[in-house]
Amino acid sequence: MTKKNILLLPGDGVGPEIMAEAIKVIDIFNEVNLCDVSYDYADIGGVAIDNYGNPYPDETSIKARKADCILLGAVGTKKHENNDNKLKPESGLLALRKSLDLYINVRPVFLFEALLESSTIKPEIIKNLDIVIIRELIGGVYFGEPRGFKDGTNRAGFNTMIYSEKEVSRISKYAFNLSKKRLSRVTSVDKANVLEASQVWRETVSKLHAADYPEIELDHMYVDNAAMQLIKNPKQFDVLLTENLFGDILSDEASMLTGSIGMLPSASLSDINGVYEPIHGSAPDIAGQGIVNPIAMILSVAMMFEYSLNNIGISNIIKTAIENVLRNGIFTKDISHKKDFVSTSAMGDAIIKEIKKDV
Repeated sequence: MTKKNILLLPGDGVGPEIMAEAIKVIDIFNEVNLCDVSYDYADIGGVAIDNYGNPYPDETSIKARKADCILLGAVGTKKHENNDNKLKPESGLLALRKSLDLYINVRPVFLFEALLESSTIKPEIIKNLDIVIIRELIGGVYFGEPRGFKDGTNRAGFNTMIYSEKEVSRISKYAFNLSKKRLSRVTSVDKANVLEASQVWRETVSKLHAADYPEIELDHMYVDNAAMQLIKNPKQFDVLLTENLFGDILSDEASMLTGSIGMLPSASLSDINGVYEPIHGSAPDIAGQGIVNPIAMILSVAMMFEYSLNNIGISNIIKTAIENVLRNGIFTKDISHKKDFVSTSAMGDAIIKEIKKDV
């Protein structure tokens, strides 16, 4: 059994609480000798600013490059939200992504049967939902230059949305190849009727499709229509391919189809690195109350075992355990449609109990 070393970045807000539940899951598989995973800790985000004066300190960067993969809790604090951009907690997350070339963001959108009533969408619209959003993660308006402020009597802020053919091509290849393992259908989302960056996006996706993936069904959709269609008829989609900003917004919208943003994991990948995290934020308003849903974090552990540690067996055990817990009517506050709900740690314990039945 090959020993793997992972880096844990609990981060801010509810991050440490959900990370504690993720560690329980890793520990149980270590205990029964189904894996050999060691882990180390480092700071990112607001806690890193407090301890190092930098949201992505050198110590964290060094550990990140040495790790086989990374688990991330969340970043973001009210304390630092008015800092200059370079000293905002979120800048640490962007720096992590850029430094490891994490250009692929994989966000699966699926629904556990037991949560059909937790969504605000009619059950017949979302039953058996299974979508994956492929988001380009280190380009676009979040990273484009020039950016900044123009001071004066009429202060202004400006950002640059920019995409090259190379950037679009490599993320599109990942989406097309993934679609071969699914329904061979890709919907590319852009705003090509308005934005030049989107026009390059659409042209590049179309050329790549015609040259290398003609067997894949390809549709193009404007982002505003895609946002509407995700609510109206989400099962029309299989693989959604889009750029950084649009993917950020659409994946959060899609999470509500499943009943809660606390239910969905994500993977941020390069050709050699992987960072796994829930798609929700640090939720400082509920931090420390023991009510945050840890399932997205635990599902991120499942994605880590599948994508970076090449152990689909463990990943499936985790998913089955979560499904059984929910089927047994055990819910955290965000997904409970009754007055009764369990704490963060109690949900983690319930999942561990189900895992033990399989190992």
